[in-house]
Amino acid sequence: MLVQFMLKNVLSFKDETIIDMTAINAYKEHDSNLIDCGMKEKFLRVAAIYGANASGKSNLYLAMSYFQRIIEESFNNVSDKRSIAIRKFYMPFLFEDKPENSEYQIVVIYGNYEYRYGFEYNDKRIAAEWLYRKNLESSRTAIIFERAAEKVEFGASVRKECEIYKEQIPTETLVLSFFNKLKLKNNVFKIVYENIMDTLVVPADFWENTEIIEEFLPRVIDNEKESLIEFLTAIDTGIRDISYDDTEKEIKFTTVHKGKDGADYSLGLFFESEGTIKSIVLFIYARIAILNDKSIFVDELNVKLHPLLLKFIIDLFYTERSMAQLIYTTHDTTLMDKKFFRRDQIWFVQKDEFGYSELLALSDFKVRSDASFEKDYLAGVYGGIPLLKDYDMREVE
Repeated sequence: MLVQFMLKNVLSFKDETIIDMTAINAYKEHDSNLIDCGMKEKFLRVAAIYGANASGKSNLYLAMSYFQRIIEESFNNVSDKRSIAIRKFYMPFLFEDKPENSEYQIVVIYGNYEYRYGFEYNDKRIAAEWLYRKNLESSRTAIIFERAAEKVEFGASVRKECEIYKEQIPTETLVLSFFNKLKLKNNVFKIVYENIMDTLVVPADFWENTEIIEEFLPRVIDNEKESLIEFLTAIDTGIRDISYDDTEKEIKFTTVHKGKDGADYSLGLFFESEGTIKSIVLFIYARIAILNDKSIFVDELNVKLHPLLLKFIIDLFYTERSMAQLIYTTHDTTLMDKKFFRRDQIWFVQKDEFGYSELLALSDFKVRSDASFEKDYLAGVYGGIPLLKDYDMREVE
């Protein structure tokens, strides 16, 4: 489960920026919007991030993607000639003369432990890296490892196994990535690695990627067709059945609609509306997340979706039996309402005249009990809206 994600000096976010999924205990509304693990703290199931065009909200999605890609590819560069991961994904704030190190940190909960992992880097080396494990029952925190430049110090729980390898870790390779590849008795590195990769990072144009449909939809049709048809019926697509044919080189998907005459008519899946195709892909992602307690980060979730369909998708994550989480960016303010969201679930991204993006939560503001979130947002009370000026399209005479 994702607790917190921090980035610093990445793209338009020069200063430390934190997405925090920890619920504010003082807020009593919408208790069903929270994950209760039996701890003192509860956690948000859904977080919505609003912002103007070019404000930097999509950079939060990109930052999570870069963070994962560095961890995933860091070790691979040891044995091949591809560009090293830290060089490919070093994307510092550029509107300054002297680029500084970039930094990431993530906090996740798995079982009875909270793991805090992060690193600082530039395009040449890992400058620092750390991993801590906190026992949620005793509140005791243990060091797994700490790295400063080329020096790595291991905690007592992994020291015996890891100490013999520390001179073999290249300066451009993450300790986490290195030890995740080794077969160790202590599985802490694999636990943290897998929990980080468990966050599904989904781009704004994901429904255009037919590879996702070709890879996952046949499995869904084979094993969960009834649930998919129920979903498609619930969102009023008119689809009564769906099937596929993989006897040829290219998989063909077919949907079935009922005509006015009562007969069934077939249609190629990719002749359906973009909204329908996006809904099917969202069903696949949401199903993976909800059944496996994963987190999902979707950029521009509202694109091609009616506001009621958007709410339907979001509501899927409010199932009590799952610890799945949804974080999404959007322009659509229709659901920015106290009837649907708690104050700690709504975030805003705004960018100043010098290109610095800032992330703020609605809970950072003093909000009246009778306030309209959407109305105040559009009025500029919380920031995160475009600053529009008068412009005349007519030719200057």
